[in-house]
Amino acid sequence: MRAVNPEAAFRVVIVGGGTAGWMCAAGMSRLLDPRDYAITLVESDEIATVGVGEATLPHIKTFNDMLSVDEVQFLRETQGTFKLGIEFRNWGRAGDRYIHPFGTFGEPWAGVDFQHHWARARLHGLNPAPLQDYSYAVAAARANAFEFPNEDQKSIRSTYAYAYHFDAGLYAAYLRRWSTARGVTRIEGLVTDIAQDGERGDVTAITLKSGKRIDGDLFVDCSGFRSLLLGGLMKAEWEDWTKWLPCDRALAVPCARADAFSPYTRSTAQEGGWIWRIPLQHRTGNGYVFSSAFMDADRARETLLAQLDAPAQAEPKLLRFAAGRRKSGWTRNVVAMGLASGFLEPLESTSIFLIQAAVVDLINLMPTRRTGMDPRLAAEFNRLFEIQYDRIRDFLILHYRLNQRVGQPLWDHVRTMEIPASLEEKLALFEGRAGLPDYKYGLFSRDSWLSVLEGQGLTPRAYDRLAEAVPLDVLGAKLADLKTRIDTNVAAMSSHADFIARYAPGGVGAPMAKAVAQ
Repeated sequence: MRAVNPEAAFRVVIVGGGTAGWMCAAGMSRLLDPRDYAITLVESDEIATVGVGEATLPHIKTFNDMLSVDEVQFLRETQGTFKLGIEFRNWGRAGDRYIHPFGTFGEPWAGVDFQHHWARARLHGLNPAPLQDYSYAVAAARANAFEFPNEDQKSIRSTYAYAYHFDAGLYAAYLRRWSTARGVTRIEGLVTDIAQDGERGDVTAITLKSGKRIDGDLFVDCSGFRSLLLGGLMKAEWEDWTKWLPCDRALAVPCARADAFSPYTRSTAQEGGWIWRIPLQHRTGNGYVFSSAFMDADRARETLLAQLDAPAQAEPKLLRFAAGRRKSGWTRNVVAMGLASGFLEPLESTSIFLIQAAVVDLINLMPTRRTGMDPRLAAEFNRLFEIQYDRIRDFLILHYRLNQRVGQPLWDHVRTMEIPASLEEKLALFEGRAGLPDYKYGLFSRDSWLSVLEGQGLTPRAYDRLAEAVPLDVLGAKLADLKTRIDTNVAAMSSHADFIARYAPGGVGAPMAKAVAQ
C-alpha cells in the first residue's frame, strides 16, 4: 500500500460507523488514491446502531463488485441469501398478492415495450396470462428457485438480476475489517465537542471523550438519527414527508429460520401498516412498520408475534422515526449519509441503496487539497441527493395510494390524501396509455413501476399504437411462447436452499447444508 503524506493528504473524517460509515470508508479506500487522502472513521461502542436493515436492491452487488469483494466469503460471513424481488400481500385487497421483481416483464417487440403489447392483447380479447407470468424473476421467486443470471443476452435467463438478504451488523463488521486492512484508521471514542472555523463556519476538528482531537478537511456525518454534524451543528433544514408517509414506528424481531427459504422479501399489509419478512441463513428477520396515529404499539406487537413463522429469538425492539430528508445533504464541509441525511421506511429496501448512491456521488465529487471546498461540488451533490430521495418517495407513496382496503382508517387516509404532483403525472401517464417513467438517474426502473401499478389494480385504458405493428395472431403466439420459455427454464433451476447450501453456507448454515444433502 502506498504511504500517505500527512501534510499533503486531504483529511476525511467519518463520524459514526454502522452500515453507512463503513460503506463510505470502504468505497473511499477502494477508489481514492491513498497518497492524496487520509481516511479516519470514529465510532463509539457506547452508541448502538439501528441495525435492522437486512434486505437490499441489486445495486449492492455493483458496490461489492467495485470493492472486489469475494461473493462467497461475503455471503458466508453475513449469513446472506439471494433476493429476486419483493412480494406484496394484501396491498390491493385482502388476498391479493404480487411480486416486484428484479427483472423485466416480457420482451420489447417491434421496438415497443412489453406492457403495450400485453395491454393490447387484453383490450382485444386475447386473454393473455396475468402480467406477473411474463417475468422470469417472478416465476423463479414463486418456485423458491435460484441460479445466477445467464450472461448471454439472448437467453431468457438473462432477464433478471439479484440482490441479497444479509445481517446488516455482520455486513458493517465485514466492511470494517476490509477497510482497516486497506488503510482506513479506526478510532474508538464518543464525540464530545466540535470545533468550527469562526469565519467560514466549516468544521475544523472533533474532540472525543478521551480528550483526543481529530482534525479534518471534510467531515462525513454517519451518526444516524442524531445527525450530529449536519442537523445538529449545521442546522440543515428537515423536509417532513409524514403527510404522505405517516408510518412512524417499527417493531423489529428475529425468529428461528423456517423451512420456507424464499428468495424474496415479503411485505404484508396490516390494519396499521405492514409486516416484513426477510429470510437469512441463520434466522428470519421480521418487523411491523406502523403509524402511531392509527395503531398502538402493544397491539402492533401482538399482531407481529402472531405472524412469525417460528419462535421469536428476542423481545421486539421499538424504533421511532419520521419520513423525510434534509433539504441539503452537503453543507459547508459536512456531508451526511444514511439516517443522518434522511429516512424512508424500508418498504422497498432502499436505505442501503441511498447510502451507496451518496458514497459514489461523493467520491465522484471529492474535493482535493489543491481545489479546496468548491461550492459547486456541494451544489451538484445536493441536486443528485434531492433526485434520489424524491423519486423513491413517489414510488413508496404509490403503494399506499393504490390500496383498496376500504373501511380501515389508515388505508382510507392514504388512498384519498393529496399526493405530490410528480406522482399524479406518473399515474395519469400509465392509466392513459400504459406509459412508464424512464429515468437515466435514480430509482426505480420502468418494470418496477409496472409491477406496482398493475399489481395493485391500475389498468391502462390504451396503449402505444406502434404496438399494432405486430398482428394479433402473431402477438398471441409470441405471448404463449414467452410464457412457455419462462416456465420451462424455471423448472430446471435449483431450489434456493440447495443453491445456498452448495455455494456459500454460513457458519451456522452447515447443518442446513447437511439437511439439504439428506
